[in-house]
Amino acid sequence: MKKSIFNGKFIIQKIWVCCCLLLLLMGGWNAINIQPAIAGVDLSRQPATEVTVNLSNESGELKFFPNQLKFEAGKPYKLILKNPSPEKHYFTAKDFSDMSWTQKLESGKLEVKGAIHDLELKPGGEASWVFVPIRTGTYRLHCSIPGHTEAGMKGEIIITQDS
Repeated sequence: MKKSIFNGKFIIQKIWVCCCLLLLLMGGWNAINIQPAIAGVDLSRQPATEVTVNLSNESGELKFFPNQLKFEAGKPYKLILKNPSPEKHYFTAKDFSDMSWTQKLESGKLEVKGAIHDLELKPGGEASWVFVPIRTGTYRLHCSIPGHTEAGMKGEIIITQDS
């Protein structure tokens, strides 16, 4: 019986080689959008800059305080989220989260690692999110509870290139 050269391992190797060649033709490894801001830097040894955001206030106003956040790409941050209001709120910023590397999210005795898209904070709740923004841009922030965004619970997150 004759062996076929089209076995699974052979095909996977050829696909891998073709993908690598395509990446090189498109402009090298930078074509996959890895920012040099974090390349070769040990982020675990850099202190995180703390930024506090209140989701509403004691009187229940439907706003983020502050509603505009500015971060520099490649620098670690610890975002402290607090909900001093009498109702739950969400910190929703999916596109921002997709363009950031999350080290961890802590709340009480819970620690979460990996992608963060939506955070729900119950009345009196608090969480801290340690992350590094990777890609510059302006990203939408809002509370995804029906009616809250429309009432003014929205903002923006701006990531700039490090200076």
